[in-house]
Amino acid sequence: MRIGAALSTDPDPATAGAEVARVAWSSLDGADASLALLVASRHHAPSAASVLDAVRRTAGPERVVGCVAETVVGGDREVEGAPAVAVWLASLPEPAETFHMEFLDTSEGGVFAGYRFDRPGPYLLIGDPFSFPADHLLKHMNERLPGTVVMGGMASGGMGPGETRLFLDDRVVDEGAVGVRLPGVRIRPLVSQGCGPVGNVYTVTRAEGNVIHELGGRPPLQRLQELVETLPPEDRELLSRGLHVGRAIDEYKAELERGDFLIRGVTGVDPQSGALAVGDQIEVGETIQFHVRDSATADEDLRALLEQEAEPAAGALLFTCNGRGSRLFSVPDHDASLVSKKLGGLPLAGFNCAGEIGPVGGKNFLHGFTASIALFVDA
Repeated sequence: MRIGAALSTDPDPATAGAEVARVAWSSLDGADASLALLVASRHHAPSAASVLDAVRRTAGPERVVGCVAETVVGGDREVEGAPAVAVWLASLPEPAETFHMEFLDTSEGGVFAGYRFDRPGPYLLIGDPFSFPADHLLKHMNERLPGTVVMGGMASGGMGPGETRLFLDDRVVDEGAVGVRLPGVRIRPLVSQGCGPVGNVYTVTRAEGNVIHELGGRPPLQRLQELVETLPPEDRELLSRGLHVGRAIDEYKAELERGDFLIRGVTGVDPQSGALAVGDQIEVGETIQFHVRDSATADEDLRALLEQEAEPAAGALLFTCNGRGSRLFSVPDHDASLVSKKLGGLPLAGFNCAGEIGPVGGKNFLHGFTASIALFVDA
């Protein structure tokens, strides 16, 4: 398996597409490109087809997936607010299988159409946030193909329905999702949710939908107030900036630690009842713990994850939240530069997402504020 990647900030879409394809293809040492992941900035959205055509004519990839995004990742850079094109080319051991999916309304409810997930992956998936409920699909896949790795994210280039641009082989589509099955490839997923736990672990004793009414028999707001009284001033400040809830993936694990929780934001509080609303459905009997997030915590979490990675990789894809970047960190290119440095400067590309896809605790989820990294290692 050979992989190459390149980034161009040339303002001309065709020139940028040809440049990145030529540079990335040169790293394949004459091997054919089985797959291209192509990302273009919003500046190139009107000329998305021209970018795609330039890449195909220059490098001749057999299959292409990608999107237009708010921020383009290439190497150790994250280009925000400026024209950019990145391409990631791979020569793979077996042919890649690309597909386009749609979510259709029927008289009996919504259905996914266009592709059937009946074989093991791994898979890459890039969706339109306005027309494709990726979380429903991932839940289905967790049940039908347990243990299958799905990586990717929701395209961030569109400002409303119909404005998303997704690349699929020789065409550009504006809704649904594009993806690729990669037989013969092993992807090692690294998912940094960027949060740190605070306080005790609790069992949900009363809940309805996405509202938690009781934690260990008491209102969650009361539990939170008790927690605040025990925290140092700096942790109290973190809580005031943004509170999150971590849902334990494995209820039977004796000691829960980093990576054992699915992080969801707290979306509302009822001061009278003490109930908390969170961004997910909560079941009675679940184990949860409060979490906090800021730039320092997000940096620490990503560093810890990367420093545990000892297995060499041929290349990587980075799907990072559009709430990170300069919106979260005080330095530019934070996630891309850290991943590139810690993993030895391997071929890297990707984009910032309106929701990131990756597994936690062996199950695939749609995340927020996450850096989801797909490491391509020899099978």
